Amino acid sequence: MDYLSYFFSDVYYLGIFALIISFILALKMFPAIICLANEKDLMAVPETRSMHTKKTPNLGGVGIFIAFSLSIMILGGLKSFEHFQIGQLLLLLAAITIMFFLGVKDDLIGISPKKKFLGQAMAAALVILVTDVRINNLDGLFGIWELPYIISILISLLVFVFIINAFNLIDGIDGLAGTIAIIASSVFGFFFMFQGNILLMLVSFILVGALLAFLRFNFSEENKLFMGDSGSLFIGFLLTYQSISFLGMNTTESLWFAIPNKPVLILAILSFPILDTLRVFIIRVRQKRNPFSADRNHIHHRLMDLGLSHKQGTLVVGLANVLVIVLAFLIRDFNINIQFIIISTIVPILGLLPCMLAREQGRIKLHVPKLSRA
Repeated sequence: MDYLSYFFSDVYYLGIFALIISFILALKMFPAIICLANEKDLMAVPETRSMHTKKTPNLGGVGIFIAFSLSIMILGGLKSFEHFQIGQLLLLLAAITIMFFLGVKDDLIGISPKKKFLGQAMAAALVILVTDVRINNLDGLFGIWELPYIISILISLLVFVFIINAFNLIDGIDGLAGTIAIIASSVFGFFFMFQGNILLMLVSFILVGALLAFLRFNFSEENKLFMGDSGSLFIGFLLTYQSISFLGMNTTESLWFAIPNKPVLILAILSFPILDTLRVFIIRVRQKRNPFSADRNHIHHRLMDLGLSHKQGTLVVGLANVLVIVLAFLIRDFNINIQFIIISTIVPILGLLPCMLAREQGRIKLHVPKLSRA
């Protein structure tokens, strides 16, 4: 027991163990979920708009959620946390459970947008109001520093709902949502590790482990599994939670290197879902359509129009995301508003390239088979 205590006292070993245990748990669960989905016909079936043509189980989020929850509870039992962190952990689990069941219902029988937004707002309000995880300072971005309490609550709520739905919208080709989440959660996890925040580090690396196992099946041809809303909603929630928690940390003193540009770095980390969502919303509004109506204008659709495979499209977006993060880190000593201008200029250019190439080559397709609930 003494050796076990020593093992878990080292933050690096703990982070590795967190990733491994969640990976193994998820890896063992997905075959059972696929078998159950096939037997009960809980499948996504072809319609119009998406990039798949075969019925496929779409409850991958169930395995990710169970692996994440079991791992965090196991490690929470082995690692001693302060009373506040235990309460924060329980409230976080409560919030993502709301998101998870909201997604399961949407995957199985569907749910209206109003009810979905209400559930997201309730889960976000739970952690914002009770644990005080909120955006309370913009570090001088646009000349804004500390925010009034009410404004802080409202902005935090809007950011939660926006990023949750932005992440949900990018789940359009194999591996894309999982890869973007792995990149984001890994970056946050290392920052939390260097900062010494054990709870948030565990949240980050446990999520990475479960998602790595998921990609094994998401990319498979014989045992393919989709994330579904059961996964994308609560994963989007966790990414937002990590982002806002990181924004509220003091990263100028205790890290090996100073990070004075936290808002810009977060923008870079989540650049793809933010850009893609804003872009399709603008297109839909210009076309006088509901911003939340379905279409085929996402960046990943344009990459497919160019002839890329799902793996190639995911690789392109993932590498672009990493490059933007590296750029944000390299320019961290610039004025924060200059940093914002650079990132907010580079990211749209990268995002528009595949759209312009597809249009120039006349490869834009308006209709392709879509997957919907059985």
